[in-house]
Amino acid sequence: MFQRLRKYIYFLQYAIKGTNEDLTNIKISRAIILLSIPMVLEMVMESLFAVVDVFFVSQISTNAVATVGLTESVITIVYSLGIGLSMAATAMVARRIGEKKPKEASFTAIQSILLTLAISLVLSVGGFIFAEDILRLMGGEADLIAEGKWYTKILFASSGSIMLLFLINGIFRGAGNAAIAMRALWISNILNMLLDPLFIFGWGFIPEMGVAGAAVATTIGRSTGVMYQLYHLLKGTGIIRISLNQLKPDFSIIIRLIKIASGGVGQFLIESASWIFLTRIISQFGSEALAGYTIALRIIIFTILPSFGISNAAATLVGQNLGAKLPERAEKSVWLAARYNVIFLFSVSLIFYIFAHEIVGIFTDVASVKAEAIKAIRYICFGYIFFAYGMVVSHAFNGAGDTKTPTIINFICFWVIQIPLSYYLATNLGWETDGVYAAIITAFSLLAIISIIWFRKGRWKLKEV
Repeated sequence: MFQRLRKYIYFLQYAIKGTNEDLTNIKISRAIILLSIPMVLEMVMESLFAVVDVFFVSQISTNAVATVGLTESVITIVYSLGIGLSMAATAMVARRIGEKKPKEASFTAIQSILLTLAISLVLSVGGFIFAEDILRLMGGEADLIAEGKWYTKILFASSGSIMLLFLINGIFRGAGNAAIAMRALWISNILNMLLDPLFIFGWGFIPEMGVAGAAVATTIGRSTGVMYQLYHLLKGTGIIRISLNQLKPDFSIIIRLIKIASGGVGQFLIESASWIFLTRIISQFGSEALAGYTIALRIIIFTILPSFGISNAAATLVGQNLGAKLPERAEKSVWLAARYNVIFLFSVSLIFYIFAHEIVGIFTDVASVKAEAIKAIRYICFGYIFFAYGMVVSHAFNGAGDTKTPTIINFICFWVIQIPLSYYLATNLGWETDGVYAAIITAFSLLAIISIIWFRKGRWKLKEV
């Protein structure tokens, strides 16, 4: 027993340390686990960061929290572009690595960085100049704008570090080195969490900055993470090696990156917007219902983010195996990753269903809010198993460079079905919030079914990137 435990601990350490093993030749289960462990740990840190950041900001003022909320709702555009470019980079780099063309993979990485820098420059300058107008447009009042404008200015000015952190981690994932991506995000988020109270409340020679301090801490953390990424790209010991004399734009590659990234951006925006619509529907049933739904959603996202690690592993394996002309191995990797994801989310759903009362009690002691949150969690848990399959298969399409298919599926399931069904069940049939949760389960289930049916057709295997 102890020998087996030591074996598991050694394998965990090996995965976290990082490896340059050929993922197209080793056992599929080993490849998935080697990629999944650092990717899951990366997402765990990302979900923890979101909770801690909100905690510190909430100690300042109501306007500070509102500023963060309004700014985050707009800066979703920056996130969506970063995520879309990251998907494109992962797909193209993974394909070149699978083809055993590391130099071409490195050159693709450089082109994606140049493209990201150009886009982020426009967003940084525009966001910094028009920060007050953005807050005003989002409904911010004069006192909120006066208190929070520098938070918005600084955060938009740091668009480059936000997008590069997403992008370069996508490059490392595509190359199969998820451990570096994990460490970059850990460095970024741990530093941010440590600096948050220092810059927000002041300490020693550091003046008290209020909510603007949160933006400063975030920018320093993310920028440090990007510098760590660039160090590994430039030092020339990994699979992906870049040098300054290669900084020449290749518009044929850039155009391909844009085509793939556009689908990734669409996926993120469609899904994000759907949750905003659901929030609006629930808000008509009172602040207690909205508070309960918000708490439930935060808890659910905290567990879904690590699940994305397994899905990202599937995307990398699809790209590399297609590059190596092993489409059947790519498909087997997806089904096995989906099975692992089902086991993980089914275990989580059991824990949530049984201990929902205790888990929700950590966040609130208001009876009506707690009851709503418990109901939301128990409803949505029923859709977890379906969501596990849908998540992995959607990422598999992205890994093949086919970002258009999951974008269309997301649009159908979330906008054409989920939003109208939520409104009809909640309002017309009088199911209230139960109707919204039933619609969420329906959308999750349909997303999985449609994705699986389309995935089995196998057209993604013919995608060229």
